[in-house]
Amino acid sequence: MDNITKNEIIAKYARHEGDTGSPEVQIALLTSRIQQLNEHLAKHPKDFHSRRGLLQMVGVRRNLLKYLMNKDIERYRTIIKELNLRK
Repeated sequence: MDNITKNEIIAKYARHEGDTGSPEVQIALLTSRIQQLNEHLAKHPKDFHSRRGLLQMVGVRRNLLKYLMNKDIERYRTIIKELNLRK
């Protein structure tokens, strides 16, 4: 997800036209932002305010993934594979 815009992410993971709120879209957007913050924190290790925001985003993403896993396991497996979240 290197240098992909928000609109491109939404277009890729949307389930239908104009879909911005489905769990897949939200998880993809959070993953992109988390990766950007990880790069920022590698350069600025003492930026504790951004680190706190990163941890909050990781928590929100974890809850969305848990929701999706309980709701529809196939959609969960698909998003995990596409975003390469689990090893």
